[in-house]
Amino acid sequence: MSADRTTLLILGASGDLTSRLLLPGIATLLRAQPRRSLEIVGADLRDLGDDEWRARVATAMDAAGERGATAQHVVDTTRYVAGDATDPASLRALLESVECDRLVLYFALPPAVSRMVCEALAEVGAPEGTILAIEKPFGSSLEDARELNALVQRIVPEDQIFRIDHFLGLYTVLNLLGMRFANRILAPLWDRDSIEKVEILYDESVALEGRAGYYDKAGALRDMIQSHLLQVLALVAIEPPASIDARDLRDAIGQVLRAARVDDPVKDARRARYTAGAIGEREVPDYAGEEGVDPARRTETLAEVTVHVDNQRWAGVPFVLRSGKALGPIRKQAIVHFREPSFVPRGFGGRNSADRLVLDFRPDSFAIHLTTNGKGDPFTLEQSVLRGELGGGQLEPYGEVLASILDGDPRLAVRADAAEECWRIVEPVLEAWAAKDAPLAEYRAGSSGPRGWRTNG
Repeated sequence: MSADRTTLLILGASGDLTSRLLLPGIATLLRAQPRRSLEIVGADLRDLGDDEWRARVATAMDAAGERGATAQHVVDTTRYVAGDATDPASLRALLESVECDRLVLYFALPPAVSRMVCEALAEVGAPEGTILAIEKPFGSSLEDARELNALVQRIVPEDQIFRIDHFLGLYTVLNLLGMRFANRILAPLWDRDSIEKVEILYDESVALEGRAGYYDKAGALRDMIQSHLLQVLALVAIEPPASIDARDLRDAIGQVLRAARVDDPVKDARRARYTAGAIGEREVPDYAGEEGVDPARRTETLAEVTVHVDNQRWAGVPFVLRSGKALGPIRKQAIVHFREPSFVPRGFGGRNSADRLVLDFRPDSFAIHLTTNGKGDPFTLEQSVLRGELGGGQLEPYGEVLASILDGDPRLAVRADAAEECWRIVEPVLEAWAAKDAPLAEYRAGSSGPRGWRTNG
C-alpha cells in the first residue's frame, strides 16, 4: 500500500453509479485498509454543493459500518466541484484545484461523455502519473474502441489506464485460476476431450431501476456479455500462464479472446425483453413502458450468445454466455458440463445427467455434481453434490477494483487489445440485430426467461 497522498477525482459524481456502487466500494476499502491516505473530490455538471456531497459520502461510510479515523478524515476533507469536464478550460481549472502526490481520475460517466472528457484532457494534459479509470463499456463498437484506445494512450501510458471490469474481483480471478491449475483432479480434464459445454450466466433480479438513459441504448449484450462475461470466458479457457503477474495473465487472456468467435450471428444468438410481472413483493412494469424507453429500439434485456474458441484445447466446445435483468432465479455462475463416460457397464440404471462443476460468483463457492451409486439401491446411479466455499476477501467488487487502481496493479483492468477483441466478437451479432435479422422474444418479469430458453445448470 502506498503512503502517498492520493486524490480520487470522480467525474460524474452526482450519478447513480457513484452513490450505489463507487462510494460503498470506497467505504469497504477503508474499513479493510484504514491506513490508506485518500482524498475524494466529486465533480459533475449538477451542482450538489459540499454539504449534500459530504452527506452522501458519510452515508456510504455509515452503511459499510466504517466511521473510524480514516473514514472520518475522508468525510471531513471531501469536496465537490460543479463544472463541465468536457470543456477544456473548465477541466484545466478542476485539475489545477487538486493538490496531491497521485491523481486517480475516475470516469463514472456514460461512454459518449467519457470520450468527450478524454478529448478535453488530451488538449489540456494530465498531471504526471495520473491514472485513468474508465467504466465499461469501453467504446461503442470495434472502431470506436480503437479510436478511444488511441486517444487515451495519447494522454497517459497504457499501464496507467484502467478499463474497469468490476464483475471480476481479485479473489474471483484467483479462485478461477486455482480451480483450473492448482489441483490434480480438474487440470487433466480441462479440455475438449472431457468437457462438452460451458455456460457462463449472469441472471439478476434487478430491473431497469431508472437507468433508461444508459441502458436503453446499450442492452444486455453490450452491458454485460461484451465486457464482463467474455472476460470470464477467457479466464475459464486460458492456457496456463507462466505466472499470475499482470503481463503473463493479460497475455493469456488476450490469446483466448483472439481465438474466440461467433459462428452464425443469427443462429448462435438470441434476445428477449421483459414484460410486466412481479419479483417477490415487487411489481415490475413492462420494460417497453418504462420512462425514457423507446420501444422502437427493440433493446434486449436478456441476451444469449454461443462463442467458440478456435484452438486445440477447445475446438468444438460451445461457450454459452447469457445475461438478463428482471429474472426470478438469480444465477451468477459458470457451469462446466463434462461429457458422458465412453462406457458404463450393463446393469446400472437411473443416470439422468452428466457430471458438472458449478462455480458461483459472489459469494464464491463451487458444487461438483458427481454420478454415484444411489441411496438404497446400488444398481441405480444418481447425482451426488459436493459443495465447498472458495476464498473471499473483505471487499465488495468495487472495493477490490479501487484497491488495484490505487496500488497501480493492472491485473483487474482490461488491456487495450482485450477491449477491442471483445467488440470484434460481438459485433456481428449487434449488426444482425440492428438489421432485425433476429426475433425479440418476451418473458414475464420474475420468470426464468422465455419458454424454451432453459439452461442445464
